[in-house]
Amino acid sequence: MRRREFITLIGGATAWPLAARAQQSGLPVIGSLSSFSADARFNAGFSRGMKESGLIDGQNYVIEYRYAEGRYDMLPALAQELVGRQVAVIFASGSNGPALAAKAATSTIPIVFASGGGDPVQNGLVTSLNRPGGNVTGVSIIFTALLAKRLELLTELVPKVETIGVLVNPNYPDADLQIRELQEAAASIQRKITVASAGSENDLEPAFTTLAKNGAGAVFTSNDPYFTSLRMQIVALAARYALPGAYHASDFALAGGLMSYGADVAEAYRQCGNYVARILKGERPADLPVMQSSKFELVINLKTAKALGLDVPPKILALADEVIE
Repeated sequence: MRRREFITLIGGATAWPLAARAQQSGLPVIGSLSSFSADARFNAGFSRGMKESGLIDGQNYVIEYRYAEGRYDMLPALAQELVGRQVAVIFASGSNGPALAAKAATSTIPIVFASGGGDPVQNGLVTSLNRPGGNVTGVSIIFTALLAKRLELLTELVPKVETIGVLVNPNYPDADLQIRELQEAAASIQRKITVASAGSENDLEPAFTTLAKNGAGAVFTSNDPYFTSLRMQIVALAARYALPGAYHASDFALAGGLMSYGADVAEAYRQCGNYVARILKGERPADLPVMQSSKFELVINLKTAKALGLDVPPKILALADEVIE
């Protein structure tokens, strides 16, 4: 058995006794299906949304977690497990994969998604944003549309860098789309990109070696929840290779990355928590419009900028939602 499979199974197994007790006592069980690993900040956002609706974990409901740890091929089996547990609602997070796997596994259990994997209508999750229909609704997190802006911000921080290294997970469904978007964005600002693939933690160091050999003067992660779970390793490698980094989630900047620009994922999780609570109280997913994330955040790590010998332009500092000193 592989290590990630072992961790996933243990994580699920530890929740089963609690879920069984909850069902016996009448508490509803929420099944949480994620394409990446546990993130305390995101989970806290979900709990906050539930609490705002008067529901408290352990008192009014319990959660049973399933984490794919970046192995997207595991999602269908994990979704089937939750359906087999007869959970009251499935919360699917991290790209479209978890929500699509949950939808394929059940047409009756309500599903609330937090997804950054493109248009949920085009991807077949819902029939329309205003009236989703069926058993699925949630929050569409804008990521891909922000790629060009993040690239622009990075070039303002490192204006002399001509080649930017892009780290991509080939297992992520939207990887090719993101590469095309970045190639177009880079061409429009007279920059080159060089791409390196990392589909597992063991691939990270060889990927950085490739980027350095190809002349990358900075690193840019594609939007992938799995990379967020590997942020400590990615940020450490960027520091070792002295590559200024631009990341899609604030967790990277908080971990020591140079900058991040993207949607406030914790806020999206809070919105999902609110929707799950409303469903537990009797509302139908079909009647809850799909929300779109509207809160974005730019975080600059001045400590890292200093270590890299960079002067952050006052314009960027003025735009920043948070500056880490």
